[in-house]
Amino acid sequence: MRTAFRGLKEEIRTRIVEGVWAPGELVPNEVDLAVEFKCARATVNRAMRELAEEGLIERKRKAGTRVRTAPLRQARFTIPVVRKEIEARGAEYRYALVRREIMQPPDWLRARLNLAQDDEVLHLTCMHYAEGNPYQFEIRWINLGALPKAKDADFSKVGPNEWLIAEVPFSDAEISFSATSADEDLSQQLGCARGDALFMAERSTWWQGQAITYVRLVFQRGHRMTTRY
Repeated sequence: MRTAFRGLKEEIRTRIVEGVWAPGELVPNEVDLAVEFKCARATVNRAMRELAEEGLIERKRKAGTRVRTAPLRQARFTIPVVRKEIEARGAEYRYALVRREIMQPPDWLRARLNLAQDDEVLHLTCMHYAEGNPYQFEIRWINLGALPKAKDADFSKVGPNEWLIAEVPFSDAEISFSATSADEDLSQQLGCARGDALFMAERSTWWQGQAITYVRLVFQRGHRMTTRY
């Protein structure tokens, strides 16, 4: 069975953290690792490239790849809690669960999270309000194979954002930001006109190579995001 990219990356990271490959030690080359893990060399290359960007290894042309003697300090991302975000502004927070269903993942989600066709995901649609006004529209998928207890969790009172943070850590995250136009559903939920430009964030998280969740967050018009590292 071929090793998925995320699983390969986590295995290499584990070997470094646990000292299987000591600081300063030369790491096996990509060809040997591809043979060991039964995967394409391009998969190994991507994993090594990301670990180099994270400061765990150092890659030099013709000299090979070594474990860094002192890992580079990296900015760490903390997943924000929307309730705390709203309350920090001095506003009253309110949450509402709009839809909930258990389903098989659509093709695009299977490709994004490396899920199998017969896997089950929990699909949630939620609204977050500040002072009674629409603040954030949340569309989320949770991998029930990785987190089966989510199937029985009561998301009518606590949003999946807070529940996931309390239940499971993440070892890897992928985040993107973009603009989107309000369709009929977004215009109704966020109280804006169809076609309005809105801010959207997408986030996928994994724990030790296993996909946990993918979420799409769309904010009310004029939203401004500020981060601190």
